[in-house]
Amino acid sequence: MNSKKIQSIYGKVDCESCIACGICQLKANHLFEYDNDGIAFMKHDNNTGSLPIPEHEIEPFKEAYTHCPTGAIKRKNSPF
Repeated sequence: MNSKKIQSIYGKVDCESCIACGICQLKANHLFEYDNDGIAFMKHDNNTGSLPIPEHEIEPFKEAYTHCPTGAIKRKNSPF
């Protein structure tokens, strides 16, 4: 039985870099929401980067992260 532990990933949006293009929500709609100005933020921890991304959302998060045209989505292996 091979049970591999997935390393925690934390994410947040650099709101200053976000151009409100919508790609993150298209790629990971359960993780991202928009404020009144259309700027993205991570829903599950109110963009604090303090809670790990749920394991079942890691692949969609990586899709959003790699497709963000401005690099506004940040990721770390520890809390921000």
